[in-house]
Amino acid sequence: MMCPICSGGMNPCFTAHVLGKYPALYEVCETCGYLHAANPHWLDEAYTRAIAAADTGLVMRNIANACKLAGTLYWVLGERGAGRYLDAAGGYGMLTRLMRDIGFDFYWSDKYCDNLLAPGFEYCQALGVCRAVTALEVMEHLTDPAAFIEETLAFSGAQVLIFTTELYEGRPPQPDDWWYYAFAAGQHIGFFQRRTFEILGARFDLQFTSANGIHVLSRTAINKRLLSAVTGRWVSRIAPWWIRRRLGSKTMDDHQLMLRKIA
Repeated sequence: MMCPICSGGMNPCFTAHVLGKYPALYEVCETCGYLHAANPHWLDEAYTRAIAAADTGLVMRNIANACKLAGTLYWVLGERGAGRYLDAAGGYGMLTRLMRDIGFDFYWSDKYCDNLLAPGFEYCQALGVCRAVTALEVMEHLTDPAAFIEETLAFSGAQVLIFTTELYEGRPPQPDDWWYYAFAAGQHIGFFQRRTFEILGARFDLQFTSANGIHVLSRTAINKRLLSAVTGRWVSRIAPWWIRRRLGSKTMDDHQLMLRKIA
């Protein structure tokens, strides 16, 4: 089988039981390091709930990621309140709501989940081009990451994709050695190395930069040292408070907007 990232050869890596009952073969590309589940036929069953019941860290991760994103958008991309952003595959809308509360003009989209927390801020192309797209904890769920990147950037008109996913180094971890496989939930089917995204980015003339779990694919070079600084523990803790004072939170404006729509 050919690798969907670089068209290299995929080789058997290991087998594991998914959802506690389905034997699954995992294959790895020796060229780019992309590791995936071959023929993940269990996905419909795995997504009977959009968010896995065992994902108890969802809220905490969204808050931590919003803090890192705020610094990335404000200092690395130079956002000062005029830009529009899309959270693709945005789940229940938690990140969109958090980013609007900080002061960024964020919108939501997701083909498979209901927008429960940011209703009224669904993205459509009539709103205009987005400056960047976020896709947090999305890549590991995709059967075709390349198609997702191409379609999402085309849909939004953005030149920057900011995303998160855990990376592995060297040989793929054995099934019992890496929690990120999440076999019991069955939703994580693709896993990446840094070189995977460097090769994938080159397909679309995008440069890959990464720091502190925040990954960026962009048309122009990103300052990695600055990205590392603003996504670090101490700066990201104060970034939302500092940036909110300068951009102005959208919480109350959005509240008034929703009241007018209801009326």
